[in-house]
Amino acid sequence: MNILCIGGGPAGLYFGLLMKLQNPEHQITVVERNRPYDTFGWGVVFSDQTLGNLVQSDDISAQQILQAFNHWDDIDVHFKGQKITSSGHGFCGIGRKHLLNILQKRCEDLGVRLVFENDVQDELALAEQYQADLVIAADGLNSRIRTKYAASYQPDIETRLCRFVWLGTKKQFSAFTFAFEETEFGWFQAHAYQYDAELSTFIIEAPEEVWFKAGLDQMEQAEAAVFCEKIFAKYLDGHALMSNASHLRGSTNWIKFPRIICQNWVHTVQLDSKFVPIVLMGDAAHTAHFSIGSGTKLALEDAIELAACFKQYGAQGMESVLEHYQESRAIDVIKIQSAARNSMEWFENVSRYTAMQAPQFAYSLLTRSQRLSHDNLRLRDAAYISNYEQWLANQVQQSNPDNKFENKPVPPMFLPFQLRGVRLKNRVVVSPMAQYSAINGVAGDYHLVHLGSRAMGGAGLVFAEMTCVSADARITPACPGLYSPEHTVAWARIVNFVHTNSDAKIAMQLGHAGAKGSTKRAWDGIDQPLGEDNWPLVAASEQCYYPGVSQIARAASLDDMQRIQDDFVMATIAADKAGFDWLELHCAHGYFLSSFISPLTNHRTDAYGGSLENRCRYPLEVFAAIREVWPADKPISVRISAHDWVEGGITPSDAVLIARFFKQAGADMIDCSAGQVSKQEKPVYGRMFQTPFSDRIRNEVDIPTIAVGAITDADQVNSIIASGRADLCALARPHLADPAWTLHEAAKSGFSDISWPVQYQAGKLQLERNLAREKQLQQVISQSLGK
Repeated sequence: MNILCIGGGPAGLYFGLLMKLQNPEHQITVVERNRPYDTFGWGVVFSDQTLGNLVQSDDISAQQILQAFNHWDDIDVHFKGQKITSSGHGFCGIGRKHLLNILQKRCEDLGVRLVFENDVQDELALAEQYQADLVIAADGLNSRIRTKYAASYQPDIETRLCRFVWLGTKKQFSAFTFAFEETEFGWFQAHAYQYDAELSTFIIEAPEEVWFKAGLDQMEQAEAAVFCEKIFAKYLDGHALMSNASHLRGSTNWIKFPRIICQNWVHTVQLDSKFVPIVLMGDAAHTAHFSIGSGTKLALEDAIELAACFKQYGAQGMESVLEHYQESRAIDVIKIQSAARNSMEWFENVSRYTAMQAPQFAYSLLTRSQRLSHDNLRLRDAAYISNYEQWLANQVQQSNPDNKFENKPVPPMFLPFQLRGVRLKNRVVVSPMAQYSAINGVAGDYHLVHLGSRAMGGAGLVFAEMTCVSADARITPACPGLYSPEHTVAWARIVNFVHTNSDAKIAMQLGHAGAKGSTKRAWDGIDQPLGEDNWPLVAASEQCYYPGVSQIARAASLDDMQRIQDDFVMATIAADKAGFDWLELHCAHGYFLSSFISPLTNHRTDAYGGSLENRCRYPLEVFAAIREVWPADKPISVRISAHDWVEGGITPSDAVLIARFFKQAGADMIDCSAGQVSKQEKPVYGRMFQTPFSDRIRNEVDIPTIAVGAITDADQVNSIIASGRADLCALARPHLADPAWTLHEAAKSGFSDISWPVQYQAGKLQLERNLAREKQLQQVISQSLGK
């Protein structure tokens, strides 16, 4: 083939050399706008895993790159005068110029034609000149080709919130260094790492409003460098900050990060009698925030994957090559970009975490992308995690003298938690899960077994499913209620069993289905209306939750609202009489109270509609009414939908305000869920996908939170609690699969300070034997592999 690569960065060069290795008969030309062996930028970072990919692809260039790397294992976090160090991270740095020089030399040795000082304006003319069968558009972040064919590539470009600048210094950093400094203008942060024997990269970042307040927009490069040297003087030890972007004037070297993803990576043009694909690669196709150091990694792995597809299908299978290239790389890019978004947003909102003490701040930073977890950090640096767990236990000790874990490391999920007069033995919560097993609203033997077994299974708090405050407040006829003496007696039986047979606490979640009521049980047709015996529905405004399927709910009158508020009060009194330790008000998921909060479902023109404050007015009135009759020493949490996942609906920023309103009204905790308000929703699913809402509300509003949503293992719970992203973690599916999930996770982790019910002692001994055998087997395998 005749292959033309437009852009002589890592992607274009590496693809050129890989294809030349694959078939020396390929005629490959790489066109670059800069001069030979000239480039801008400082050092780039690779993980050990990326290096392994390079070795497998081209050992010769990989060995040259490896010999040029500066390797480090430590990360230093400087915050509030303290330095927190963790080890075992395995990263390497190399100068961008040196990396390109190695790839350029390798291309020349293999016979790849390199054309410099050609700023391509007409890629079609150039493709005709070289009779190209394939064009690689590796022309970078500001790709002209991507812009020209935007209708085909469908790029989504999101300009982010911080200003940052790439600088260098001769100060040598022995560890990857994060430094945070508060100024009169706000917080500035630096990302610094050494990449050769003499130089280090020094990236400085600040929120744009801080950057403007500091007047950096009015400074020339030299003046700005001096300004930054003063902020970070204690880390530079008298060394200057240097720029290699002298071609830029004023403050234009301070940029805002563009997050780029393209729907399609291939555009086809007709040249003479043949069709030629123009394929995006590297930053032209996607970007990943510099805080996770994966931009160059993605570019090189694009090249590796496309070359591998050609090796598999051959030039004659061009359609299959390009289809599999995009399909494979798109998945990897989504994973990296998801982690990069989490990392980027953490740095954009550093002020959210500055109330933390240095140890937790550093841990939050290390786990910001959700790629590094508690267990992974333990694997990298067991001493760091042990010390941090001990520090966390001591923080709990200061607020709770009864804590028996002082000065010893404890997995964060097993730390106790105190709220008002209720003390939970650990941070694990059994989520409220609709079971559709009540008869006439009465919770029976099924609920006793369901909730009782999970209380005995080691969780600190067990939630009853959403329990309805009136017969017409139910989701289905099989949902439980708390609106008659019979209901109170039935719940009291369950609460008594939990208190008698476990040291768990039990919570009641009160709700009203609103427009989502009068439906069949989930397994008979979720959200499907009853075939007969439907009851009338009411919501904040007239609405149909499931268009064309659900019945239409009428707008609630003031009389309706007063009646329903009274129902909540009566149910609250009944919950206390039944002995529940905790109460939660359900204001999420499109149910009645939620329908007032979301602009998607509230179109009222009275005092309960319009602004967010007005839309929250009625749920807050209900909250105030139940708080008044609920005992002062028992907590009330509020479940909210922190994101409607629909344009024009509730956003995470709105959720912060909603949480503030409830905190001011006396709420003790916010249960941070999302969605289920509209059938038009488009959630972004993933591991712990709702935890960022909990993180933001907890650390901006300064109120305890419960994290929910795709939290599936103890490692995730430990990571969430340890990082201060939530105070409690609610798990549903793991507890459905294993009622004793918490006890089993304690045994796996070797944590023995957890009470096992007497009835479970035989099972505990058997589990311990099994775990001991498994550990012995692992040791035998390790020894065999060692030999």
